[in-house]
Amino acid sequence: MIKFNNTEAIQALVYNSGIYPESYKSLSGDGTFTEFASKIISKKVGSISTLLTPSGTAALEMAALLTEVGPNDEVIMPSNTFSSTANAFVLRGAMPVFVDCMPDTLNIDVSLIEKALTKKTKCIVPVHYAGVSCDMERIMELASLNELKVVEDAAHGVGSKFKDQPLGTIGHLGAFSFHETKNIICGEGGALLINSDSYSTPAEIIREKGTNRSQFFRGEVDKYTWHEQGSSYLLAEQLAAFLVPQLNQLEQITSERVKAWEYYYQELKNLEQTNKITLPTVPSYCGHNGHLFYVLLDERFEREKVISDLKAKGVSAVSHYVPLHSSPAGKRYGRTGSSMEVTDRISQQLIRLPLYFGIEKTTQDLVLDGIHHCLNR
Repeated sequence: MIKFNNTEAIQALVYNSGIYPESYKSLSGDGTFTEFASKIISKKVGSISTLLTPSGTAALEMAALLTEVGPNDEVIMPSNTFSSTANAFVLRGAMPVFVDCMPDTLNIDVSLIEKALTKKTKCIVPVHYAGVSCDMERIMELASLNELKVVEDAAHGVGSKFKDQPLGTIGHLGAFSFHETKNIICGEGGALLINSDSYSTPAEIIREKGTNRSQFFRGEVDKYTWHEQGSSYLLAEQLAAFLVPQLNQLEQITSERVKAWEYYYQELKNLEQTNKITLPTVPSYCGHNGHLFYVLLDERFEREKVISDLKAKGVSAVSHYVPLHSSPAGKRYGRTGSSMEVTDRISQQLIRLPLYFGIEKTTQDLVLDGIHHCLNR
């Protein structure tokens, strides 16, 4: 069965890296490898600082704490995203306001954000779907005019850019994911990108169970104590070690994924020209990272039947998100801020094709043969 992840290529890259520090500060977190990985990320993307976390979800939860959202606050976000985007703010008592997505990029429709603003709006959370950037220039302008905070959910966006700026570094805060389904992986893991000096110290305190422990270890205070709300948001040192060699070769990993993405795109153009599918759109302002490849089936096709036929041919093609606004929790904790026509439609048409670092063209050809056969019958 052709699936979505091939960890062998990543494992070989990690185990052959030859990176062995002379001494280890810690095994539990904030040790030698955490320091390495954090510095590499900050250097490559240009964030003020980077804090490794146990997951992208944890990074978003920290962002919710830092933006001080709470009961009676509203947070604007797309419905075409994973539950973590909403949960981080729901846990603080805030209400997600779901806005429809663009029919081309499947990112949040910026023209609908302004219409969804109320006096309760405190934050905008753009999600860079499939590693393709939202229109961050317009989002940041809108946020500035209305004195709102912007938290970039860049779980898909490691290695992607808006114009020349890496995703995750444009908003006030950014969140990466290193889940095994992402471009850079460590099983479970993430990072919070700090893009404003005002968040640097509070973020350290939140991450260290609400204490000023980091300042203590730097010799800035003579003892540490509980200062604020927080939790245990440190990534295990062994997982940080798994990240370092991948981060050092981020450009190579991104390049190979983009090549595989482009091969799918070129080989499926004929199906788009015959109106059987719609291919992904990458705007000129976006440098994407080949995170995932999806197609939108024409309405004449029954998606579950196509997925079943592909599975019979040994190809694991799957759907993606159930829109948050239509989910039980979305109805209970959030509300819609616009018509959700596009989100509802694409959620019934989208299928993802296998794409991972190390995928071979012969494997892609098997996938392509399968989808051509299914849609041309």
